[in-house]
Amino acid sequence: MPWVRVAGDRLVDGAGRTVVLKGFGLGGWMNMENFITGYPGTESQVREAMRRSLGEQGYARFFDRFLHDFFTDDDARLLASLGLNALRVPFNYRHFEDDDRPFELKQEGFELLDRLIDTCARHGIYTILDLHAAPGAQNHHWHSDNPTHVASFWVHRHFQDRVVHLWEALAERYRDNPAVAGYNPLNEPADASGEVIGPFYARLEKAIRAIDPRHVLFLDGNRYASDFSVFDEPFDNAVYTAHDYALPGIARDSRYPGMARGEYFDRDVVEQTFLRRTEFMRRTGTPIWIGEFGPIYTGDEARDESCLRLLRDQLEIYAEHGASWSLWTYKDIGRQGLAYVPPDSPYIQQIAPSLAQKTRLGTDSWGGSDAEIRSVMEPIEKLIATEFPDFHPYPWGQRQWIPLLVRHIMFAEPAAEAFGRCFDGVTPDRAEELAACFALSACTTRTELADVLRSHLHDHEH
Repeated sequence: MPWVRVAGDRLVDGAGRTVVLKGFGLGGWMNMENFITGYPGTESQVREAMRRSLGEQGYARFFDRFLHDFFTDDDARLLASLGLNALRVPFNYRHFEDDDRPFELKQEGFELLDRLIDTCARHGIYTILDLHAAPGAQNHHWHSDNPTHVASFWVHRHFQDRVVHLWEALAERYRDNPAVAGYNPLNEPADASGEVIGPFYARLEKAIRAIDPRHVLFLDGNRYASDFSVFDEPFDNAVYTAHDYALPGIARDSRYPGMARGEYFDRDVVEQTFLRRTEFMRRTGTPIWIGEFGPIYTGDEARDESCLRLLRDQLEIYAEHGASWSLWTYKDIGRQGLAYVPPDSPYIQQIAPSLAQKTRLGTDSWGGSDAEIRSVMEPIEKLIATEFPDFHPYPWGQRQWIPLLVRHIMFAEPAAEAFGRCFDGVTPDRAEELAACFALSACTTRTELADVLRSHLHDHEH
């Protein structure tokens, strides 16, 4: 595959032809997330709970099969058939390093990436390597495998040293592989001080470039890829990445065009939001890559159709501005994925009691609802607002801080143990069969989403 590099405000190949990267993120594979595969809490919590129920052999066979079947040639073939040419690959540092043996890298993580990169390359798909969960947690939420609401990565140099060490190893391994479009060193960093991230990025860029001067760096802005004030002069061969979730696509009671949480949204508003989020890139003349975006589907036919209309508008806006993009997420249990595990699958049936509990308690941040526990949440919200009216915790204020602490941490921690108990009595053979439910052959394809992507990519293929 041709090398990809930055040339002004474009990505180009070796012959100078414009390359627009269009694809998905592979959430839920080497970095698991609760709404993607159905558990409450964090990946580390649920792995521990499953290990207790399945035993070492059952646990190993479940995850060996899961990691193999989640993405294979069948999946790459499907993406290529739509006209997609890129896959963002999130991974958790725990695949490469154990906390009790820091700086001792494990080959298993590299081997998983090797297979994925080769699989994608066979189908003409570039990969972007994305460290989604760093030691100490680079942001405050479950998707960085953070069991707390504190991003300790930014206050302990030890954690930063380990990330630099890991990226040096990744750069050494893939420095001569053009099928890797580039490196996305930290997903959605959130340095509350704003004082550490700039020097850390400078240090990391220097360390990677000492080994690998060729691959593109894809650098997320601070505050979950929304704040680019930490950057001054752009690094060479670097892309600055924004995430562009549109509120009508993630607010459950919304319609598009229409109202979402008291605000009106139409195409003009969505474009103005995109322009605001990409101001730094356009001002500095660097390429635009939307590292994440995409609506949540609820099964409400009218709402889901409005989500697809929103998606079509976003794709057109990106095309008009020459932006590359990575849609979140490729495969899950039905909330966002192009491919999803159907409700009647053995895996979904196995975890059904936990799924029902998650719905009651609203433990999912992404697409969850507290409708059934408003009697609990409302008094807390009123108390905090009354006693601490000027309290605005980083990064998004009281509106997200309260559910983070109550629903997504306090309720989710025991709920993760309850999820593990869904696997009590499951034999190793059965564990492997359950994991195989994530193979594409066992999944359903969201045909309406596939049609939107296929039509858009056909219209803009030249």
